[in-house]
Amino acid sequence: MKITGNIKKLKTELVSPISYSLPIGEELVPVNELIGKSLSLNFEGEINCINCGRKTKKSFQQGYCYPCFQTLAECDSCLIKPELCHYHEGTCREPKWGEEHCFQDHYVYLANTSGLKVGITRQTNIPTRWMDQGATQALPIYRTRDRLLSGQVEVILKQHVADKTAWQRMLKGEPEPIDIAAARDRFHKECEKEINEILKESGDDAVSFLANEKIIEIKYPVQQYPEKVKSFNFDKTPEVGGSLMGIKGQYLLLDTGVLNIRKFSGYKLTVNY
Repeated sequence: MKITGNIKKLKTELVSPISYSLPIGEELVPVNELIGKSLSLNFEGEINCINCGRKTKKSFQQGYCYPCFQTLAECDSCLIKPELCHYHEGTCREPKWGEEHCFQDHYVYLANTSGLKVGITRQTNIPTRWMDQGATQALPIYRTRDRLLSGQVEVILKQHVADKTAWQRMLKGEPEPIDIAAARDRFHKECEKEINEILKESGDDAVSFLANEKIIEIKYPVQQYPEKVKSFNFDKTPEVGGSLMGIKGQYLLLDTGVLNIRKFSGYKLTVNY
């Protein structure tokens, strides 16, 4: 089968293992069914912004044209570093967007990706956020009133645990299981004084410790992990192909290399399978 169209990030469903689908044009390709089979993805030389649709020579922040990258609130630096939220200064790029997306419950979580890490996400992004990161275990540990507060709590926790995933290590196999509940309790004790300072300043409902959440276990559809991780880039290698060995996070694991689908959102591809 051959399909041509602009792609977007892989869609996920939390079953065991995760069910993946690739949006391409108006089609939705079930990717799990292709594991063990030959697959080719050819870049047609056209990129369209995933927000406004205009053609762009270069993609910014995983799918946006430069004007959208410069003007959309969802592309602002505070989306990467929420502790830098500047809504209260009256300088939010899109105040309405900020009110709808940032002023709602956020969760600070621990996840096992290439090891233990801390992160934040909106309630509406659970559990998608963890599947996109390639986490095998995840646990919400704090609920905050808004995004800024979640960023402030994350900054405190980053003094004790990493906030990044070593993506190459993540793609080489499953990490050793971690007692995340024990880590949650340890970090809460170590950070309690600083979090209490946030409560004094922002109110008792600003941050809630989640002592009884259940750990989410996540399995990925992988037949074989690569021994060495070679990453494909459509800007340098427009034709990518091989046998699909599995899917983890937003990566297709081919026997010839790995491909980060989310990175190339908006690229027009022809997919043969």
